[in-house]
Amino acid sequence: MSPKQDDSGWIEPKATALLVLADGTVLEGFGLGATGHAVGEVCFNTAMTGYEEILTDPSYAGQIVTFTFPHVGNVGTNDEDIETVNMAATPGARGLILRTAITDPSNYRSALHLDQWLKRRGIIGLSGIDTRALTSLIRSKGMPNAVIAHQPTGTFDVEALKKEAREWPGLVGMDLVPMVTSGQRFTWDETDWQWNKGYSHQTKPEFHVVAIDYGIKRNILRQLAGHGCTVTVVPAQTSAEDIMALKPDGVFLSNGPGDPAATGKYAVPVIKNVIKSGVPTFGICLGHQMLGLALGGKTMKMHQGHHGANHPVKDLVTGKVEITSMNHGFTVDKDSLPKNVQQTHVSLFDGSNCGIALSDLPVFSVQYHPEASPGPRDSHYLFGRFVEMMRQRKARAA
Repeated sequence: MSPKQDDSGWIEPKATALLVLADGTVLEGFGLGATGHAVGEVCFNTAMTGYEEILTDPSYAGQIVTFTFPHVGNVGTNDEDIETVNMAATPGARGLILRTAITDPSNYRSALHLDQWLKRRGIIGLSGIDTRALTSLIRSKGMPNAVIAHQPTGTFDVEALKKEAREWPGLVGMDLVPMVTSGQRFTWDETDWQWNKGYSHQTKPEFHVVAIDYGIKRNILRQLAGHGCTVTVVPAQTSAEDIMALKPDGVFLSNGPGDPAATGKYAVPVIKNVIKSGVPTFGICLGHQMLGLALGGKTMKMHQGHHGANHPVKDLVTGKVEITSMNHGFTVDKDSLPKNVQQTHVSLFDGSNCGIALSDLPVFSVQYHPEASPGPRDSHYLFGRFVEMMRQRKARAA
């Protein structure tokens, strides 16, 4: 690939990055972050803030994120806003796509320029393409498989990249949890961030929660700790017997990447046994989807998914509307839910399922991210609901 010259003599800068879609479409741009190439599913995120949290969210494993907000990088990066718990695992998103070059940071918390941060974490970026057009394409045709490539010399084997994008099987049927789950059990007591104080620790826990790590986010753990819990985090394939041997007051089913039906092959039997024990159970995102499977429902791939920090969700129990953060490409098929499963929340964008609960057991889950930071705090009450379930169970056992 060489620089292009028009009739006026203007030389167009040479492309140093490509986005190659599975249908053969090639979009040229300018590379940033790490060099090399990565294959994944392209989605778009409408959030105006939180790019560091988005890029380190394990739920984005296997995906290339297009940011619809044009000014990314303006608060830099730091060591406090990372969501990945297992630092030895995949960093989260496989790549990012921007309209404009990365903005220079201007924030007192900034410790590193986003471009340098991307290089250190091995994340490939591309700027200079029409992200509105790409977002429109995703809305009309769905999330495409693609290869994102960055080479400072601008030399690419385009045919090889097209072949890789075309032959990548996609996320349906793909279990990505082994890439992001923790390798061993650990305890968490860090609570949420406070202005000019940073993070603190839970010193007087009232409850013990076992969190099954399918790709859990740090801020979920902080919310649990901040609501009076000591949390024991266990790997995704931990057995129900080992979970119950820890004598939990509650069990949490975490978020994570990939197809819930694929991960559910080993996770669903565990979840079923946890439910039978009567221990209060709370799930978020992938945990919600697999709870739906465990209760007899089905999941399905979405056309464009939900990725952003401004999604309205209606609580069908209270009638209230919450503004939520979301990140998911699969959903629970609400029409497949058995009669004993109540639909508690619904998306006001497309009517898709956003929450379920059992009427006869302390079990519930939501599709969105009530812990999101930065993001709306409308849904923090769900952690309080989980705590109240544990408190009531303890009271009955006393």
